[in-house]
Amino acid sequence: MGDNTSVKFTSLGAIIQEFNVGGQNIVQGFTTQKLYEEHNSPWFGANIGRVANRIKDGIIRDLNGREYQLEQNDAPNALHGGSQGWGRRNFEGPTVLQRHGKETLLYTYRSLHNEAGYPGTVDLKVFYTVGEEKEGNITRSVLDIEYEAELVGDECEETVINLTNHSYFNLGSGATTEGTVAKLSTQDYLPLEGGIPRGPIEPYPSQVTKQFTFGPENQFDDIFVMEREIARVPLDTRGQPLQLQAEFRHPDSRLNLQVYSTEPAFQFYTGQGIDVPATEGNPSRGPFAGFCIEPSRFVNAINEPAWRHTVVLKKGAQYGSKITYKAWRDPR
Repeated sequence: MGDNTSVKFTSLGAIIQEFNVGGQNIVQGFTTQKLYEEHNSPWFGANIGRVANRIKDGIIRDLNGREYQLEQNDAPNALHGGSQGWGRRNFEGPTVLQRHGKETLLYTYRSLHNEAGYPGTVDLKVFYTVGEEKEGNITRSVLDIEYEAELVGDECEETVINLTNHSYFNLGSGATTEGTVAKLSTQDYLPLEGGIPRGPIEPYPSQVTKQFTFGPENQFDDIFVMEREIARVPLDTRGQPLQLQAEFRHPDSRLNLQVYSTEPAFQFYTGQGIDVPATEGNPSRGPFAGFCIEPSRFVNAINEPAWRHTVVLKKGAQYGSKITYKAWRDPR
């Protein structure tokens, strides 16, 4: 790794605490684990599970031949694995590995049967690989995330998994992301009602596959679709090609971010709900302090017959996915 890139993590939620690119930290976070425990209502940098995003009415229907009632922490729905989901649990690690010829950090977490209401004991592995790639006079900082989960207990035959990373990015130097230019790789989205898909895939009502600027007058909290043929999406997407899902640039800082993933969808959230007080060593963070791209499976997939094969983890199988962030500062 060169001087251009440095990344810090914390064992709480295997959180991405800092992602420094060209001398600037581009993610929102806190200086200590205690502050994450007390103030991380937006889930800054956390790895989200067992199920990212929302489950309608907090009910898992028809799993192991029964229903499961979850905490309705985003009433009436369940959100991000509950108020004490995986993003708020202490992981083991990091363990330093050589993997695919690169130095990799491994964080692990064992989620016990009935934790937060979810069935089955699950072992989760989060692999982080940090590096750089050069193209001409540009050096890009690269952060790879790989997820792997297995059902290891004998309590049941299947459970539900949907993982993502919930980092908030700010490529500018101000308190908000105002002025950030975005471009998404798909015009397709799932219209939501109360955070739950209400119908089939549709074209997003404004143009997002060409450059646009977001902010208070142009807010997003929407699930965009990369793969319309959901029947083709496996439980372990790591064998699928990484696809560019979204790219961002701030004209003042000249910082760029690209988000790649093997996942069939992503939530784009412009951070209008952020409300974090000032704490020792950290400024206050308000609306639009950061934006998120959350690669994942479809929202409420467990309760949709055509989608549920992408999130049902059975004994002997593996859930897997990959996310890659590439960031750099354009030369003057």
